[in-house]
Amino acid sequence: MRQEYLMPWVGLDFGTPYPVWKPILKRKLGDVLQQRADELKAFHCKIVCLIQLSRFQDALKAIVKEPKLSLELVFEKAYCQYRLNQPQEALKTLDSGLTLSSKLKELKAQILYRLERYEECFDVYRDIIKNSNDDYEEERETNLSAVIANICHDDPNRDVPQLREHTYELSYNSACQLVGRGQYGEAERKLKATEKLCRDSIDEEDEGDIEDELGIIKVQLAYCLHMQGREKEAQLIYTAALKQKPDDIGLVAIASNNIIAINRDQNVFDSKKKMKSATLEGLEHKLTSRQRKNIAVNHCLLALYTNQSDQCQQLCARLVQQYPDMGAEATLIRAVQLAKDGKSRDAAVVLDKFASQNPEHQMKMRLAAVQLLLSEGDRKESCRILQNLSEATFKPGIVSALVTLYLADGNLDAASKVLKDAVDWYRKNKVSTGDLSTMWRQAADFHLRSGEPAVAAKSLEELLRINPGDKKTLAQLVLAYAQIDPAKAQVLSKQLPPLDLSQTIDVEALELSNWMMKSKVAKKAAAKIEPSPGSKPGDITKMPSQQTKPSPNPNSPVPDVSGPRQQQRKIQQKKKKKSGKW
Repeated sequence: MRQEYLMPWVGLDFGTPYPVWKPILKRKLGDVLQQRADELKAFHCKIVCLIQLSRFQDALKAIVKEPKLSLELVFEKAYCQYRLNQPQEALKTLDSGLTLSSKLKELKAQILYRLERYEECFDVYRDIIKNSNDDYEEERETNLSAVIANICHDDPNRDVPQLREHTYELSYNSACQLVGRGQYGEAERKLKATEKLCRDSIDEEDEGDIEDELGIIKVQLAYCLHMQGREKEAQLIYTAALKQKPDDIGLVAIASNNIIAINRDQNVFDSKKKMKSATLEGLEHKLTSRQRKNIAVNHCLLALYTNQSDQCQQLCARLVQQYPDMGAEATLIRAVQLAKDGKSRDAAVVLDKFASQNPEHQMKMRLAAVQLLLSEGDRKESCRILQNLSEATFKPGIVSALVTLYLADGNLDAASKVLKDAVDWYRKNKVSTGDLSTMWRQAADFHLRSGEPAVAAKSLEELLRINPGDKKTLAQLVLAYAQIDPAKAQVLSKQLPPLDLSQTIDVEALELSNWMMKSKVAKKAAAKIEPSPGSKPGDITKMPSQQTKPSPNPNSPVPDVSGPRQQQRKIQQKKKKKSGKW
């Protein structure tokens, strides 16, 4: 994120060339301070000279050494601390003053920006812009737009003021706002317009300046393409930007990191080389904590992809130490590395332990542990973990997984209990987690097949509550209650629509196809059923004509489809003989 920093100074001529400060410090100020060591103006000038020579540490030492002469030098002290990358101390120095002048507010805004306290920074800049009228208005507006862009990234739905876009810096920051909101297509178009505005704004003779500024714009444009899935286009721009060998180590780090993200587990040697550029010393003052955090995660992933087990574990430990909020990501990477080393059970233990210590990550960690255990064929331990997810155990997906695992082990009682507990929990807590009709239907069918009509009735009642007009569910509920409470079944049956007896119905076939019967009995009964002439099959998919013919291959057994037809034909012939008709 770009930001134009201001360096307001008072009582000095900004036009004084840099080489002049050194002789002023040595000769003129040296003579004055030797004669009068307590001269306030001379001491003040000495501090300013040291700052202009970028000797911030010397200036700060002089200020601390002479507290009486430094009482009025709050700005200079805070500025030295800021330039020495001590923003917290600089903010304390500013807050120690009674009132803040305009130049102190300017410095405070920059310090707050460095500390990533964007909301406070936003308020300070608005106050400065409201109460100032000088030649720095455009620079302040640029700074404010940079703050707004970061706010949009932290809170994409935040309402922010609209600023002008008449300079390429303001246009760039406006594009960054769109990036923060995830509007990458619009940001792409804005950045292309920014690039043209930049070329028109900078003198063609300053070719180096143009390339430096365009490098930032192009890398941000590549990021927009990257996030839209256009990785090849993005990689070309990243690579071209790095070939320019920019002086900005922050720009180099971001482009290198993004190429690593595109490479993933491919071209790892190139990724290892670029990771060195993304982790150089001094980047902590060039990148935001969010950017440094992402690079640190990618460093761990790169060690994972290159099978550097020890380094991966060390980098994960360092990641948690530097960024405690990244504990979940680091734990997952560690677990994957252990699994790749053939230690899936150890990985599951690591995940389960983290889940116990961090309940907010319980679901993600334990599901990952289950996946690793199932890869080892350990269904028993997987079921134990899934049943210890507290209320999450009753989520439809978890219930389905538990039933599937228990059925795979042949444990019908455990599968039945899982469904029964889920039904009871939802009935008791009245929790709505979307459409649960599928779960109720599966639970009812399962308990009906396993001979538990009372439990099935509970699921069917919930289905009716969701869809009161479902006559199919009502009919199933009547049949369920017929086995446990005939009186209630009789009452419910009155809500069913009357049967249409206008068509010929094979009553015997309907009775024998009762879905409540045991599977073995139903199969035996189905073998005795003779289909009524002209009746259509029930829930059977129509077969292609060539598959209804007996196979000529004696080694390929097929159903005896000709048998029932011949038997039926013989019966009809017997009836014709008795009646005397042929």
